[in-house]
Amino acid sequence: MTAISLQKGQRISLAKGGNGLEKICVGVNWGAIEKKGLFGRMKKVAVDLDASVGLFAENKQLLDKVYFGQLSSKCGSIRHSGDDLTGDMDGDDGLDNEVIVVDLTKIPETVNQVVFVLNSFQGQDFASIPFASIRIYEGTPERVDDIIATYDIANDTTFSGKVSMIMGKLYRHTGAWKFTSIGDSTSDRKLEQTLQTASTQYL
Repeated sequence: MTAISLQKGQRISLAKGGNGLEKICVGVNWGAIEKKGLFGRMKKVAVDLDASVGLFAENKQLLDKVYFGQLSSKCGSIRHSGDDLTGDMDGDDGLDNEVIVVDLTKIPETVNQVVFVLNSFQGQDFASIPFASIRIYEGTPERVDDIIATYDIANDTTFSGKVSMIMGKLYRHTGAWKFTSIGDSTSDRKLEQTLQTASTQYL
């Protein structure tokens, strides 16, 4: 499967070799911000981005969420790798800082859409965060087997001045799961607000 560079509104199938994928990972990678300190010396400032997930019913009701305070969905279909509070302090190590693992076979029938969002916990501007990016892939939090799609946040000028975004969503279509890239920033400051925006504007 060749990786797709995601564009806003783009839909991708999660089929592989005629069959649907059973597990996918959504990984977010970012670096610390470099700023001038005393005497003109450069210093690294930690960045805390939070990748989270909302599980929604067909009527847009929020059934469950996975975030740094709840690392697994109640149904066990979605797991979060844990909260990264700093980003890569010494440059890009090629690994994702936070990874959400989705077992598509275990998502209950009551769940119609799964939305992925990203919040800058300390309100740091997305545009100032080095090499911030998202990728969807097969594998585990420790191993990337096959990249399905990527999304480049750092080089998208529409995120300048923004601190939250709706990354994309999984949705059921004729018995199979598909993914839509949303990639829209919001003015929300907290996760609950971002999920509410997702429900009212994107489901």
